[in-house]
Amino acid sequence: MSSYYADRLSGDRLARCYELAPPAVRRYLEAEILHVLETIRPGDRVLELGCGYGRVLARLAPEAAFVAGIDLSLRSLALAASSRPRGPRFRLAAMDASALGFRPASFDLVCCPQNGISAFRVGQRALLEAAVAATAPGGIVQFFSYADEFWEHRLAWFRLQAAEGLVGELDEAATGGGTIVCRDGFTATTVSPGRFEDLARGLGRTVSVGVLDHASVVCEIAV
Repeated sequence: MSSYYADRLSGDRLARCYELAPPAVRRYLEAEILHVLETIRPGDRVLELGCGYGRVLARLAPEAAFVAGIDLSLRSLALAASSRPRGPRFRLAAMDASALGFRPASFDLVCCPQNGISAFRVGQRALLEAAVAATAPGGIVQFFSYADEFWEHRLAWFRLQAAEGLVGELDEAATGGGTIVCRDGFTATTVSPGRFEDLARGLGRTVSVGVLDHASVVCEIAV
């Protein structure tokens, strides 16, 4: 994962980004969580890639038999550990999402919400392969990114974050076409439906790509 999220944009600062989210962004975030929740079946073991401070895990934990969250930011993981459920049904780990340390087929659902596939800054094909390997037969892998229709809302949200100094000042001239560029070197990209299809090609799995609530691109891989 990018050191930007491991160092600068982590813990309380990351949580503050979500506190700033405008109403349209809050609806988008909620729609993603609801989509994941609708996928969970009784008895499922769930893994979230890039769990941050536990924003999504807190919603998944009551619905699954076991939930695990991984991230490379120790500050974010510490915040998640301090405020989320503990015990045998809940685990947090510092781990690279493209090189998972779990046994193969350990989970029934592996999800990566909120454009993590772009934010991690690792090989995207490797991310999909690692997620599939960690998923048991009959399970589901879910990756999310931003839809083109959501661009103006996403841009407005980043401007709020920049105004509060959570991310660098936006380079407005370089920003566009789904890519947000900050003057401190941070760049936020997206994965289009076509790109998801290309990434999943050759995995030997059934892949479904669509747009959720005119906001999220959702790639689901049936294992």
